Amino acid sequence: MDFNDTPEEAAYRAKVREWLAANAKPKSDANDNLRLAEVLKRSKAWQATKAEAGYACITWPKEWGGGGGSTIESVIFGQEESKYDAPAGVFAIGLGMCIPTVMAWGSEEHKKRFVKPAVRGDEIWCQLFSEPAGGSDVAGLRTRAEKDGDEWVINGQKVWTSGAHYCDYGIVVVRTDPNVPKHKGLTMFWVDMKSPGIEVRPIKQMSGDSNFNEVFFTDVRVNDDQRLGNVGDGWKVALTTLMNERLAVGGGMGGTSVKDLVEMARSTEMDGMPALQNGSVRERIADWYVQEQGLKLTRYRTLTALSKGQTPGPESSISKIVSAKKMQDLGAFAMDMQDIGGIIRDPEISAENASPQEMWFGAAGYRIAGGTDEILRNIVAERVLGMPGDIRVDKDVPFNQMPRGK
Repeated sequence: MDFNDTPEEAAYRAKVREWLAANAKPKSDANDNLRLAEVLKRSKAWQATKAEAGYACITWPKEWGGGGGSTIESVIFGQEESKYDAPAGVFAIGLGMCIPTVMAWGSEEHKKRFVKPAVRGDEIWCQLFSEPAGGSDVAGLRTRAEKDGDEWVINGQKVWTSGAHYCDYGIVVVRTDPNVPKHKGLTMFWVDMKSPGIEVRPIKQMSGDSNFNEVFFTDVRVNDDQRLGNVGDGWKVALTTLMNERLAVGGGMGGTSVKDLVEMARSTEMDGMPALQNGSVRERIADWYVQEQGLKLTRYRTLTALSKGQTPGPESSISKIVSAKKMQDLGAFAMDMQDIGGIIRDPEISAENASPQEMWFGAAGYRIAGGTDEILRNIVAERVLGMPGDIRVDKDVPFNQMPRGK
């Protein structure tokens, strides 16, 4: 494992640092409470600036608006960009999951129409997979599409769709044949989120945010040329999206770090002395420090593989399992250490600008998004350790004959 940049990588990093210093502003807490309209405005402006310079979607071909660069160059840019006020979250799903699916399964017309506008930040995409009755079983979806001439008519409901309330387009997987087993009767389409019959209802979260949505489809008509892949190949197409999702959510997560926790323990009083002098506190911090170092070294292993042009292994799934639980546990401990002050979420008066509180609220979602802990453990067990797969009693049963609750 080599932690150092090659001479070529070091030169590229220096070039990126110079460009960022000239075009971006250092991070500021003042951006934490911006309204959505302002977030979208700033995000689109920054995305356009990156695209103009060839730093948006660095690994994508130049003819599609990308930078035509290497994976390790993309990683280096991401590392340096993270030090600046560079809003990009609204594009994470579209550029990380949806557009790669369009590039892999769409027609040449699809690619010409959608890739460049997405890279420039002109259009934002969402992913319409999860359903109320499906849980973690994507293939158990019930939203249906029925053929009517050259069109398909979609009826059903999706849920937990991030960003649907501000997105222009989305990719949706639906059931087109209920007479075959559940994985074989699916088809994927792209949809205009402003189409008649699509209703988006934001979900009020306990954190106070409303980034997730319910999306209802009522007699929504899409042309057959909006199909991604063949009829019945929806599961194959969805796997492309899911693989990109695993990679997108497998990196390090934000929030309070172990270093932040140490500083908090220095300034927090417990039993008449700094909390950092308490043996139990020091033991917990040591455990998280070991986890944090393990995650860092695992990411370095991924970066080393990328630098050598190799395909990374299962590190993304492993990192996500550890990171999400660590994030939740560390946030809860930090709030407990603040004693009664831990109940205060107002960043104006809470210690650490309420970072532990926000991290704890968000961590539960991270343990679900991009694959639940249980799903990812199954992936590691079956595909990495070679253990037997789960017994699937519904594997060969037509979907319309599967038992379901009343």
